[in-house]
Amino acid sequence: MTAPLSEDDIIARYFAPLAGPGGLGLRDDAALLAPPAGCDLVLTKDAIVAGVHFFAGDPAAAIAQKALRVNLSDLAAKGAEPLGFLMALALPGATPEAWLADFARGLGEDARAFGIELLGGDTVSTPGPLVVSITAVGSVPNGRMVKRGGVRAGDFLYVSGSIGDAALGLKLRRGEGPPALSPDARAHLLERYLLPKPRLALVHAMRDFAHAGMDVSDGLVGDLTKMLSVSGVSARARLADVPLSDAARGAVRLDNALFETAMTGGDDYELLAGVPPENAALFEAAALAAGVAVTRIGEAIAGTGAPEFIGRDGVATVFARGNFSHF
Repeated sequence: MTAPLSEDDIIARYFAPLAGPGGLGLRDDAALLAPPAGCDLVLTKDAIVAGVHFFAGDPAAAIAQKALRVNLSDLAAKGAEPLGFLMALALPGATPEAWLADFARGLGEDARAFGIELLGGDTVSTPGPLVVSITAVGSVPNGRMVKRGGVRAGDFLYVSGSIGDAALGLKLRRGEGPPALSPDARAHLLERYLLPKPRLALVHAMRDFAHAGMDVSDGLVGDLTKMLSVSGVSARARLADVPLSDAARGAVRLDNALFETAMTGGDDYELLAGVPPENAALFEAAALAAGVAVTRIGEAIAGTGAPEFIGRDGVATVFARGNFSHF
């Protein structure tokens, strides 16, 4: 009978090979990281929990990649280049070694692909569900971080990619989606829930041309409301202009109630940006050059009221809830 791996064994076998120079081989109690000359550090932290952010039976590699990517999405929204990350991993007892190997493989593949190094962290056991908590560190030129609260009246509001795919994919995972959806559409929505796409290609566009930015993690309606509230402005947004994928449009055609799910359900990890009109063409051109679609969905206006979401009929739409909430 093979003896269970100790914490030191797990670190040495699966995570030390992923560490960059700042991680000191994961043989110390802390990492050492110097910011690039002339840059500020940007730090963000997100945790994902089995049964809340992913299904316990999801592939281990995909769980690792989702944990890293949701943090990289925050860095992208701030206009920050990724540097390194710390990870705390709370493992249920008797986690198979094959699971750890697959988790480390997926984490390493994404770390290399996105140019970010493992700096350290902690590995513990838990009687509860699997938890992966990552703190990501990025850098921006001094004073150039794109803050959430920078939207100004008159700014154009943009989102990247498409909205609602992940929330609809979660519906499908729970067996609640429209059964008549095509296999290709189902596969697309399920993939978008399992593996978000951090928009790091937009880092320079955000930093150079946006007044404000955040990532859409808890639903477009609620996250736009949060960004405007912090900025002290309101907005008019056109629901007809919110970009939907072909798969999401197909789902909504089959069940119109799913449109609200798409607007409020969360897990998009697309970027939301407030861009001054004089920068709009430059922002769009930079996004095009980066290979990421951006769509203008409205304009910020003076005032402190909740934003208006105007439907195709020209009438303001009121949603039953604004966004996903843990509490």
